Amino acid sequence: MAISVIPVSSLVKIFSHEALSSLPRTSRLSLLCGEKSAVQFAVVSDSDCETEFSVDCALPVEAGTVREIYSDRACIDDRPANCTVLNNADIGFYPDLIEPACGKLTLENGKTLGVYCEVCGAEPGTYPLVFKAGGESAAVEVYVSSAKMPVQTLMCTNWFHTDCIMSYYGIEAFSDEYWRITENFVRNAVSHGINMILTPVFTLALDTAVGSERPTVQLIDVTKKGYDYTFDYANFDRWVAMCLDCGVKYFEISHLFTQWGAKHAPKIMAHTSTGYRRIFGWETNSVSRGYMSFLRQLGASFKEHTDALGITDICYVHCSDEPGGRDIVRYRRCAAAVGEFFSAFVHMDALSDYKYYSKGLVDLPVPCESDIDKFRGRVDRLWTYYCCGPFENEYPNRFLFLPLVKMRVIGVLLYKYGCEGFLHWGFNFWYSQFSRRPVDPFTETTAGGNFPAGDGFIVYPGENGRPMCSIREKSFRDGVRDYEALKALEKKKGARYAADYIKRTLGDITFTSYPLDTAVFEEFANGLAKELE
Repeated sequence: MAISVIPVSSLVKIFSHEALSSLPRTSRLSLLCGEKSAVQFAVVSDSDCETEFSVDCALPVEAGTVREIYSDRACIDDRPANCTVLNNADIGFYPDLIEPACGKLTLENGKTLGVYCEVCGAEPGTYPLVFKAGGESAAVEVYVSSAKMPVQTLMCTNWFHTDCIMSYYGIEAFSDEYWRITENFVRNAVSHGINMILTPVFTLALDTAVGSERPTVQLIDVTKKGYDYTFDYANFDRWVAMCLDCGVKYFEISHLFTQWGAKHAPKIMAHTSTGYRRIFGWETNSVSRGYMSFLRQLGASFKEHTDALGITDICYVHCSDEPGGRDIVRYRRCAAAVGEFFSAFVHMDALSDYKYYSKGLVDLPVPCESDIDKFRGRVDRLWTYYCCGPFENEYPNRFLFLPLVKMRVIGVLLYKYGCEGFLHWGFNFWYSQFSRRPVDPFTETTAGGNFPAGDGFIVYPGENGRPMCSIREKSFRDGVRDYEALKALEKKKGARYAADYIKRTLGDITFTSYPLDTAVFEEFANGLAKELE
């Protein structure tokens, strides 16, 4: 048995079919003090075997093996030529899931395995990190800057779907297991740059087939007596306390109207004289007198309660996600209700049509990255998002078949464009499109063949209710680090110096033009740690 090992950047996807000679080696990992980032080791054996491995370093290191996950659908029917994908293919197996390694590796003859080693820059200094397996070893130098990792200022939400957690683990809303497992996933989200949590005040009115419904997850308990409503906030209060304890900084209140045009009310359950039942939903016209009366009473009660909790200024409310050009009349009426009944809260929505903002219908628009130039310099607060696209012109995204640079580069771009926030719809959406059925994210990555692989989630459900990370999630986290490091560099040496550093190391980057070479990004990140000393 002969084993070979080489060190590889965490930005490289190590495929099982790749020879070590084709992989770019790395030799150095630079961190800010307190920062976490990673290096990988590619391991190959000339026979099937199981071997022990070790990682020796004076710094804390967590190691796991990277498992390939299947992409079962092309990104779109006619993918443009100016969209780089790995292996020049959309369908196939792609490295993604980080699995616990427990000190042993199972190797197959001639197949390369990636071992992901996450390092915590606990103390400034230079440290050797040595990986050993089957009598072979490889090493990198870990440099920890004396500059401390800045506190995160970027506002970031990846929509958090607790009903998907319930469906996968077979648990009930607000049971002890619900709270335990949900907390595990919230902590995972926060540790990877997500500091705003989509909060299911009512069951999410997102990606739901017209006439159907998602499992009920409603944090505010409603009692209806005639035309009057009372609200119990016990579960909401527990949610808030749990999230704050996990490090959440902002609460994103679930949408008050259905997606794509605000035509209906979300599913709302209530205790009534005829039992616990749905009182609003697809059958409810969004601007009906009854629903508007409900929102009026809820808005007053909700503000009083968030004031008591001291969180009013960190709660953001939604009207409807991505209304179309023909929806503006109805959206105007719904947005007016949000503005009247929830005036103490910032109204944010994912929308890419500038006229909605120009007409004063939303406080905080979140346009798709392909539309950001329509909003840049014309809004008070600039955010952006990406989701099922765009594909052309190398826009960043997080699909399984894309290079990891396309996940990490978002941090630098958000800084350069002056964005204060980022949104993505799928932290853990483990359903098929329109939430028709649950899916197994380990084997079905395209929401029933309808979304690009990996678009719906960046985290996997592990045993005992513990989340399992993806290398895509780690790369996004490192992108948030880049954003904060550039902010710190600006504070230290000025905005012009920070802009010049980006241009000097990465070129004149835009959302459609940036280097895909992992070595270039390594030099950029390593240099930032030095610049901040």
